[in-house]
Formats: sequence, structure tokens, C-alpha cells
Amino acid sequence: MVDAALTGFLSVIAWPAIGYLFAGVLAGLFFGAVPGLSGLVGLAILMPFTFAMDPVPALALLFGMFAVTTTSDTIASVLLGIPGTSASQATIIDGYPMAAKGEAARALGAAFSVSAIGGLLGAILLGLSIPFVKPLILSFAQPEIFMLALLGLAMVGSLSGGSVLCGLVAALAGLGVSYVGYAENGALPRYWLGAPYLLDGLPLVPFVLGLFAIPELIDLAAKDSSISRVPRSSVSGGLLKGIGDACRNWWLVLRSTAIGAYVGLLPGLGGSVVDWVAYGHAVQSASNKDGFGKGDIRGVIAPETANNAMKGGALIPTIAFGIPGSPAMAVLLGALLIQDLTPGPEMLGGKLHVTFSLMWTLAIANVAGAIFLMLIARQLALVTFVNGRLLVTTITLFMFMGAWLATSNLGDWIVLLVFGATGYVMKKGGVPRPPMVLGFVVGPIMENALFITSNAYDGLSWLGRPICIVIGAMIVLSLVLGTRWTKRRSRDATFVHEAQPVDPTMSLVAIGLLLAFSIWGLAPTFSWATDVGAVPMITFIPAICLSLAALAFSVRDFRRLRANGEDAFPVQRELVQVLHLHLWWFGLVGATMLAGQLVAIPLFVALHVRLVVGYAWWIALLCAAGAWVFLHLLFDRALAIMWYPSMFFY
Repeated sequence: MVDAALTGFLSVIAWPAIGYLFAGVLAGLFFGAVPGLSGLVGLAILMPFTFAMDPVPALALLFGMFAVTTTSDTIASVLLGIPGTSASQATIIDGYPMAAKGEAARALGAAFSVSAIGGLLGAILLGLSIPFVKPLILSFAQPEIFMLALLGLAMVGSLSGGSVLCGLVAALAGLGVSYVGYAENGALPRYWLGAPYLLDGLPLVPFVLGLFAIPELIDLAAKDSSISRVPRSSVSGGLLKGIGDACRNWWLVLRSTAIGAYVGLLPGLGGSVVDWVAYGHAVQSASNKDGFGKGDIRGVIAPETANNAMKGGALIPTIAFGIPGSPAMAVLLGALLIQDLTPGPEMLGGKLHVTFSLMWTLAIANVAGAIFLMLIARQLALVTFVNGRLLVTTITLFMFMGAWLATSNLGDWIVLLVFGATGYVMKKGGVPRPPMVLGFVVGPIMENALFITSNAYDGLSWLGRPICIVIGAMIVLSLVLGTRWTKRRSRDATFVHEAQPVDPTMSLVAIGLLLAFSIWGLAPTFSWATDVGAVPMITFIPAICLSLAALAFSVRDFRRLRANGEDAFPVQRELVQVLHLHLWWFGLVGATMLAGQLVAIPLFVALHVRLVVGYAWWIALLCAAGAWVFLHLLFDRALAIMWYPSMFFY
């Protein structure tokens, strides 16, 4: 094995493999930094270039790109409050509040440091785990997968907001949203509203961008200020301080690495869950929890370590058994087959040096990507001091085009705006959004796992499996600890990216919307077949009960404020700005329907920069020209997306 490891290392650092590796790293940093692109898009673009290449250089290019997307996705999560990829959602919770305090460079310094460490250690664990991984993977069947997903929901839900009730209601609502489209185990379409677009379910990217990006843009526009709430002159030493934070929290880094590597082992979970599990662990294991959600560096370190360490673990089932645990791993499996490499005994025997070359590629790419980003971290942090209205213009371009990449259908933008409004109401009402996202992600996994489990076991006998018992105990412990903790926090000391005073009226509206959605979702389940309607039914019934309880508490708080003569609807002062911004977005959608994105988006940029930001016309037109060049080169030439058919142009 030592000889294979050395041979793999020498093959990676030899020319031209090392050159392709660094080219992949640069591409991966870009694809991770732009919201909506992700490593999957990068793999799809780069893989055709590898058809005629030798195995090691080809895999160095692909794996070098894929390894660092979970490093650069931190940029958007920290600076803009928008997840760069699904693996960086939990980073927003404390990363964005740090940017608001002028500590973006510190957050980036810590994140890039632990990303390198997590990726490096994850790759090493990949190499060390090869002889022992088979029993571990085989011990996790569908019952354990279901329970692990349930643990993730319990951890995030119980550690969300000022109320465990609100967190659990949001998690159950996310599960409900995931049921849109054809059932996992039947041919019946559910909740599709007669729209063919919804038959395949809601796409993840516009859903997440809507929940997180639009509320932050509304805040930027309403406050008419930069992201940072403190002047630039009062911030110093951020990058080095962040690197020091990573060193001081070394024990958390090691624990998060283990979480990332071994959650990555489990097919079907991977990057969409591991950051939440690591974040929940960081909160529950901390002696002082009060800083989380308000800009605690530990809330950045844990998920960023885990989502990079996850890459090494996720490779193991792909290489050892040919079982891809995610769409990206399915593409990488295809790349292996194209290079005439068969997963299984061959990759762990005669081609073991190639397997170790993948390990070294992950290690080198993570370190190289982190070093490059640390060199430009201070410049990146300056984004938090830019005019907020100008950022609204720029982010709108990325946000709408990132959503468009989901299916290249106008429905992507409708989903973006609908869940943007939902996310805004939830944020102002103190109902946390991360549990809803996690519920949406794990919903299909849980439904499929529960269906297989219920058919393979009599009743609930599967709950007696040893690992299920352990995970069940962890779920109960998470709920108990979460409840005890929230009792020690005041009602307005909210958590998980909602660190602002709660608007009682918006709280009523948010919980009322989730209650109405749950009732609407439950109604048709009684007439559906068991394999189609059972899981939605057991989701929506507790969702209704918990929503009613949460609504009762919100009504109590509302009445108390009114009785004390306090303002129960403070958000009303920014509703005009909310409406104004939505009119601009609806105008962009309408212009797209008439003239297509290549005309509508540059036109939006020009008018918004001139009329809202207040710059001169020549600057507005220059910005519009830059937007058109960006759209043409990236989305038209590089990605070759399907544009919306214009009524006037062809």
C-alpha cells in the first residue's frame, strides 16, 4: 500500500498532471464562488475535455476542480448571505453576521484555513480507511439512513430560533415542499397545481436562493447601507485573527473533520447534510452558546471543515462499490468509466495507485485553493463596504441567472420570487429558514428510505437495530438540549441567521402561512394510495399540531405587546421599499418575456444603476455593457444555456 501511495503521489506531481490539477483548482474556485453554478456544473463542462487524456491528468483536472468548490462557496455565504453551493448553507448562520460586524476577513481567514485542513485530513482518512471501509458502509442500511436524516432535522430544528416549535415547524414544512412532483415510490404526481414544471419537483437552487438571497437584498435596499454595519477604519487584523481562530479551535476542527469524512461515506446524504450536522454538533458541544447566530467564529469553522472533509469520504463508496452518493459523484463515476477504470476490486487492487492519486489530488487541491483565496481575502472582504444599492444590482444578476440554471424555465424565477417572499416573512417573523432547507433536501431520501424499510421489516421492529437505537437516543438528546437552551434565551434573541428583533405581526403571518400550507398538504393524502400518501400524511399531521401550538404562543406575544402599547408591526416602515424592489424584479421578468435575458438584464442593470443607485448615465451604460459581456461569455458560450425565447429577437 505504501508503494501505491508513493506511486500515486509521484504521478500527480508529474507534468502535465500537476498543471491540469491547478487549472482545475482555478476553475473550481470560480464555480464555487458564483451562486447557482456549483461543482456539478463544472464537472459537466470540463468532462468532455478529458476524453482523450490519460487517466491521472484527466482525473487531476476533474477532482482538482471538484475539491475546491466547497472552499470558494464560502465567499458568497459570508459576504452576501447567499449559499454559494448547497454545502455552504450552514456557514451563513454566523458568517454573514460576522460580515455585518466588519469581520468578513476574519471569517474568510478561518474558513479558508479549516477548509485546507479539513480537505487534507479528509483525503488522508480516505487513504487510511480503504482497508476498513466495507464493514462501516454495509452497517448502514435504509433504516439507519432514515434515522440519520431525522437526526439532522432534529439538530437543526431544535437549535433554531427562540422556539424549538418554530424550528420543527419549518423543518416539517421543508419536508412538505419536497413532496411536490411525482412520488418517490409511485406514479402519482402530488401538489403540482396543474403545472408541468412542477412534475419533477421544485429545483433546489431557486428555492434556496429565494429563501436566503432575496431577504438579504431587501434588507440592503431598505437600510441603504453597506453590508458592514461598522466603518472600515474600525476593523483591523481580520485575516490573521481568523487563521488564529482556526488554530485555537483545533479540537473542533478535528471533530468536524471526522463528521465530514464519515457522513460523506453514506450514499444519498453528503454535502447537503454534513454542514448542518457539524454545525449542530458545534452548538451542542459548546459550553457558551450565546454567540451562535450572531457571528460566532465556531459557527463558521465547523461546517467549513466538514464540507471539505466530506469529499474524501464521499469518494469511498464510489470507488469501492460503484455507488455514487450524489449527482456530482455520479458524474465522477462516469469519468472513471470513461478512463476504463472500474470501481470495486480493481480500484482497490491493481489500480490502487490511481485511487491514491485521487487522494493526493484532493489534498493538494484543497491546500492550493485555500492559499490562493487567503491571498485575496482582504480584497474580497472589501465587498462588505460597497454601496448596498449597487450590490443589489450586481447580486440580482447572479441570483436570477443562478436560478435560471436549474431548468432554464421561467418557473425557476417564479419559484425564486415566491420563496423569496416566504423567506422574507419567515426572517422578519423569527421563523428560521435553515430547517426548511434541510427538510427539503432530505425529504426524498427519507421517504424512499422509509418506504423500503417499512416493506422490509414488520412494523417498527427496525427501530431495534443497534445503530438506530443510538441515533434515536441522539435525536431525543438534541431535542431535550435544544429545548433547555431556548428556555434560557429571551424571545427576541433569535438564532440561525435570524439575529434581529422579531416582528410579532410577521410572526403570526409566517406561522399562519405554514399552518395553511400544512392543512392544504394534508387534505388530498386521505384519498391517495398508501405508498404515495402515507409519508406526506405523517409529515403534515404533526406539522399542523406544532403550527397551532406555535401560533398560540405568537398570539400571546402579540397581545402582550399591544397591551403594553409597544409597536407590534415595526416592519411596516420598510414595506414600501419591499414593494419597490419587487416591482423592479417583476419588471425584469416582464422584459425577459418580451426581449429575452440578453436584453432584459443589461437593461435592468442600466436603469437600476442610474435611477436607484444614482450614478451617471455613462457609468450605468458601462455597467450594462459589462453585464452583457458576462452573460454572453459565461452563460451563452461556456455553459450554452437555453435562453428564454424572446418575442422580438431570435
